Amino acid sequence: MNVLMIRAKVKPTQVPEVEAGIRRLFGALEQAQPEGIRYASCRLADGVTYVVFLEIDEGVDNPLPTFPEFHAFQEALKTSMAEPPTTEQLTVRGSYRLF
Repeated sequence: MNVLMIRAKVKPTQVPEVEAGIRRLFGALEQAQPEGIRYASCRLADGVTYVVFLEIDEGVDNPLPTFPEFHAFQEALKTSMAEPPTTEQLTVRGSYRLF
């Protein structure tokens, strides 16, 4: 199983906007309940670095681009980032109810 991990650092002044965007996006996901996706956003202890985990089942199209909230969040991130994000592909070797 493969999981995409994205790490992004935002400007401290943009944290409230980023947090609001995360709430809107996850609210839309909770309402729609798309199948075949596991998605999590975590903020690190420094308060400005976020780590996102995304797993999509094989044969399932990524539903995130179908959500207006996702597009709005991506647009807002363009001006919120303190530095370019990094993306890594993880191969899960073990997971208990996480992936």
